[in-house]
Amino acid sequence: MASTSDIRNGLCIKFNHDIYKIIEFLHVKPGKGPAFVRTKLRSLTTGKVLDNTFSAGHKIDDVRVETHTYQFLYAEGDEFHFMNAETFEQISLNKSILDAPGLLKEGTNVMVQVNTETDLPLSVDMPASIILEVTYAEPGVKGNTATNATKSATVETGATVNVPLFINEGDKIKIDTASGSYMERVKE
Repeated sequence: MASTSDIRNGLCIKFNHDIYKIIEFLHVKPGKGPAFVRTKLRSLTTGKVLDNTFSAGHKIDDVRVETHTYQFLYAEGDEFHFMNAETFEQISLNKSILDAPGLLKEGTNVMVQVNTETDLPLSVDMPASIILEVTYAEPGVKGNTATNATKSATVETGATVNVPLFINEGDKIKIDTASGSYMERVKE
């Protein structure tokens, strides 16, 4: 058992007969009344996000998890196949457990959190950013740069990302995996 003082991002807890991962939290100490913790939880079974408030000192039931490095091998329909980097054991996970499946390139290392009681994978943590090559981008219109104009570009995984007008086919770009947005162009 843990209390609200142990709450942190990434903590997995049992709540309402389900397992949730804490995405965001905020300790609030109002001038009047008791302190509380405002949290945003994501269900690891359904993927739904839920807002909840815990009063200070409230006991929460945490889930013991282990984190392992897995390498993404390939996707087959809605199933994504991964290999453990240490034991070479392979697992397949549904697309719904992944945060940004469209940005996952073959050979990318991800961190998989596994429930130690049931040995079931709970969540997949992508790297903070990923470098992908642009496979299709319409040419930018000259003179259209007075504002922060963007265009859509397709990257090698098939995902579509809004990029600045100066990005062309063949350029490598860095993408933030949390928001799926363009960060910068990468020079080789």
